[in-house]
Amino acid sequence: MRTGRPKKPLNMTLDERETLERWARRPKSAQRLALRARIALLCERGKTNTEVANRVQVTQQTVGKWRERFRVHRLDGLADEPRPGAPRKITDAQVEDVIVRTLESTPKNATHWSTRSMAKATGLSQRSIVRIWQAFALQPHRIKTFKLPSDTHHG
Repeated sequence: MRTGRPKKPLNMTLDERETLERWARRPKSAQRLALRARIALLCERGKTNTEVANRVQVTQQTVGKWRERFRVHRLDGLADEPRPGAPRKITDAQVEDVIVRTLESTPKNATHWSTRSMAKATGLSQRSIVRIWQAFALQPHRIKTFKLPSDTHHG
């Protein structure tokens, strides 16, 4: 006989079950998403939160959270929630452009890029350039020359 509060049924559709099974077993799935899919599948099979928690080695609260998120929001409920704070305004392509320019070119009439000259060349703010350079440990003012070793295996 079961104890505790009765759980509301998940009423999973065949399509939802197939999607969850695919997420749970696909090696390329994000592991967090695969775990959440396994939790939802076990809950659908009538397992208690305690049984599911023991099976997938998480807390009962974690099982309860994902069971309810699936029940209310279905498959979308298992995805990561947006993080707090403002969304990024600088794209990966823009960051790559700054890094490539920093490492592989110099501005006209100068020996190295400054944050101001790079900001002007890329259309980003000077502060954005500072953050990108700090994130990738770039210090163009300290680079004298860049040489690749001609022989990486010395002998």
